[in-house]
Amino acid sequence: MKGLWKDDNELYKIARRELFVALVGDVLDKMGYLHQFLPPHLKPLHSDFVVIGRAMPVLEADVFEEVGKGSHNSLMKKPFGIMFEALDSLKEGEVYICSGSSPEYALWGGLMSTRAIKLGAAGAVLNGWSRDTNEILKLRFPTFSYGGYAQDQGPRGKVIDYNVPIEIEGVRINPGDVVYGDRDGVLIIPKKAVNEAFSGAIEKARGEQLVKKALEEGMSTVDAFEKFGIM
Repeated sequence: MKGLWKDDNELYKIARRELFVALVGDVLDKMGYLHQFLPPHLKPLHSDFVVIGRAMPVLEADVFEEVGKGSHNSLMKKPFGIMFEALDSLKEGEVYICSGSSPEYALWGGLMSTRAIKLGAAGAVLNGWSRDTNEILKLRFPTFSYGGYAQDQGPRGKVIDYNVPIEIEGVRINPGDVVYGDRDGVLIIPKKAVNEAFSGAIEKARGEQLVKKALEEGMSTVDAFEKFGIM
């Protein structure tokens, strides 16, 4: 299955046209990557949103005032920490994926989506809430989160680092891993597994079309699985 795509953009086009997240997850299971799905309560703000791109992980932390005047840490004196620097660092095709804070406030919003679109980013995945839902939906920017909640991060959270490894409920996300999400979940494909995982998923998807046709023509599921090894 080599040579199916020459770069990420071609891969993403194939994925959008022929694949869905469950297929790639199945292949990762067969490869021994058994814990790559983010928790099921991370959902797209609209059911037809699909996100696929390279991870740009962002580390958030709880704080208890917007500007820490007496702090020994200069970062505490900056509203939002280095969130603006993290946002501005997004490259074309990257996904802003954020974790590290408690789920008490929104980690993403409409203006952030506007800037991300201008930079060519592929989407945002938040281990927490997002806000400005109507604006994000109008922008059609693929955003995955716990849902909409208006409470601001200003006096409650700061970005303390970015483009560094993070974890979401035990799933490790490194810079450059592929983030792939649809209404059935968000999957992290490690950089070293991308070629094999997507090649296998494309092969599986094309095989499933043969199974579907056989079932439509009356073949039993037992016979179909015996013949094609796919179900």
